Amino acid sequence: MRPPRVLTERVATTLLIALIALAIVAFVVLRSLVLIGPTEVGLVTKRFSIRRLSDDDIIAFNGEAGYQADLLMPGLRFKLWPVFIVSKHPWVQVPAGEIGVVIAQVGEALPVGAKSAIYNEVLGNFSDVRNFIANGGQKGVQRPVLTPGSLLPLHPAAFIVLTPNRVYGMPTTPDLVNLAKHGRLTPSAFGLEPAQLSVTVIAPQGNSDYVGIVTALEGLPLDKGDIASRLGGYGDILTAEQAGASDAEVVEQLLASQNSAHNNYQDFQRFLDHGGRIGLQHDPLLYGAYLLNPFLVRVELVPMLVVNQGQVAVVKSFVGLPTIDTSGQEFKFGSIVAPGHRGIWREPLRTGKYPINPRCYAAEIVPTSIITLNWANASSQAHNLDAHLSPIEGKSREGFIFTIDLQVQIHVPDTRAPKVISMVGTMMNLVNEVLQSAVGNHFRNTLQRLEAIKFIETRHEVQSKALEAITEYLNSYQVETRGVYIQDVQFPDEMVKVLTTREIANQEKATFEEQQRAELARIDMEKARGTADMQSQLASSQVGITIEENQAAARVAQAKGEAEAVRALGSAEGERIRSIGSGEADALRAQGLARAEGFEAQRAALGEAATAAVNIVDAIARGDVKVMPDVLVAGGGGGPFEALAAALTQMVRGGGTPAALTPSPASAPAPDRPADDAAASSGAAPAPAARPDPAHTEAG
Repeated sequence: MRPPRVLTERVATTLLIALIALAIVAFVVLRSLVLIGPTEVGLVTKRFSIRRLSDDDIIAFNGEAGYQADLLMPGLRFKLWPVFIVSKHPWVQVPAGEIGVVIAQVGEALPVGAKSAIYNEVLGNFSDVRNFIANGGQKGVQRPVLTPGSLLPLHPAAFIVLTPNRVYGMPTTPDLVNLAKHGRLTPSAFGLEPAQLSVTVIAPQGNSDYVGIVTALEGLPLDKGDIASRLGGYGDILTAEQAGASDAEVVEQLLASQNSAHNNYQDFQRFLDHGGRIGLQHDPLLYGAYLLNPFLVRVELVPMLVVNQGQVAVVKSFVGLPTIDTSGQEFKFGSIVAPGHRGIWREPLRTGKYPINPRCYAAEIVPTSIITLNWANASSQAHNLDAHLSPIEGKSREGFIFTIDLQVQIHVPDTRAPKVISMVGTMMNLVNEVLQSAVGNHFRNTLQRLEAIKFIETRHEVQSKALEAITEYLNSYQVETRGVYIQDVQFPDEMVKVLTTREIANQEKATFEEQQRAELARIDMEKARGTADMQSQLASSQVGITIEENQAAARVAQAKGEAEAVRALGSAEGERIRSIGSGEADALRAQGLARAEGFEAQRAALGEAATAAVNIVDAIARGDVKVMPDVLVAGGGGGPFEALAAALTQMVRGGGTPAALTPSPASAPAPDRPADDAAASSGAAPAPAARPDPAHTEAG
């Protein structure tokens, strides 16, 4: 029998060993128990195993040492320590507005030249690594992306997930491992910027509309001669042409994208399956939000083609069917083709918005409304075509330098726009290369042939001739000229001084003429004022004039009546006198004839002198001859008898009758017309007998 002390020691030793064993077991159990949080997974690493992984595997699917394929899900889990070590990792969480790009570190190797792994729907969302490997998952960038809001328990050793703000997973390459240890593992380590891991949004910005131009970074090479990939090529365009489709219908078919076949490049695998090629893509992305893998697709936002009212867009196509010129033999300025072919389309795009790829089609906006171009220091507000135009400088015949501000209006018909662009390239070239030289040279040549004053005086003619010349010139470019206007002319200082002096003189002359007209108007006003002041007197005088006119009319009427009466009385009296005179004339004629016959007989018997003396004495005796004057001035001592004697003596000496005793022609009867007849024919009374002139009597 053993002593009690020995037994006690053995029990104590056994108990100690048991306690130690229990402590060890407890420690192992405690170390083997792992509490996995609700958004965590446990990555199990097996430290010891007789099996070894192959050189290119990092995940153990059959109990090999290393990262185990099966993850520990949330909760209290047991993994025997120290055979297994469990590390906790967060679930992959993709916030709203972001995407997650998955990079597989396990699976089959990629084919030569491939940049991403082939995907099929069996692979799911990469949360089951065994399923991923079993269904042919490949290493590298996975073509689908994790959508916003995704929360997945991905294997941290099998997959790396890139989000804008965090990188999930455990990289295996040394450089990435080093960055991860120091907490500097970011998307930039994989060649991406955080913005590239956000949802691609295409939306209007400000007043501009945008489309997304897509460049695919993987796929088969483009066909020879192509610069962009279009699913299915242009076979559908050729079919439409052969079916007689109109140009507008062909354009619509070209602009109708094939993006629905691959869900707008979001299903990149389908894009490649439908024949998508690497490089620039023909079909752009329209408004929307897209989940695009930045390793496979790059998007550039460009403004949408907007054709406003009064414009057309002439399209220069760099892609499409081969060039077939439709412009005709007479057109020598390039090829005009049908839509869908390479070249300048014969049908321009009219008012609207077009999601056209500017890398495939260059659109030249051509205003079809009237374009006003200013050769001046200020350009037009409606466009910038005249931004490089400046006032025209020319020199007159005498050497004066003029600066002319000019305005030219042109019009490009919409149907001619493709040919215009084919000839000049752009509207800016039309203005700067064609119009600027033509207009400037025309006015410089015109000025050089004219004197400065002549140019000023004939400005309208110069403008009209410029319109004719420019119209003829632009017709060859299929452009219409609607107007040429000289806006302003800046004259030399010397000429301005002369013209200013002349104009001042003309203005002074006009001022004087105006002053003269004002004075005349003032005179008229004063006259009118005086007339107004004397209006009462004028009215009274007017009434007096009327009264006087009436009285005068009465007197005229009275005088006319009296004249008629006098005329009637005179006519009667004349008739009476003519009757009396006619009788007396007949008597006198008879007496005269008798006396004449007596005188003729006396003259024949006594002679002329004696006959005269006898008749004188007879006349004196009858009292027909006035012997004694009314006033007798006696001179000397003789009396009247002496005077008579003297008269007789003179008569005897002269052989004639004294003048005082000679009958007057009026009283003496003509040989064939008695005195009475003469008196009667005149309608007057017989003339009284002539009396001797007292002067003669006095002289005698």
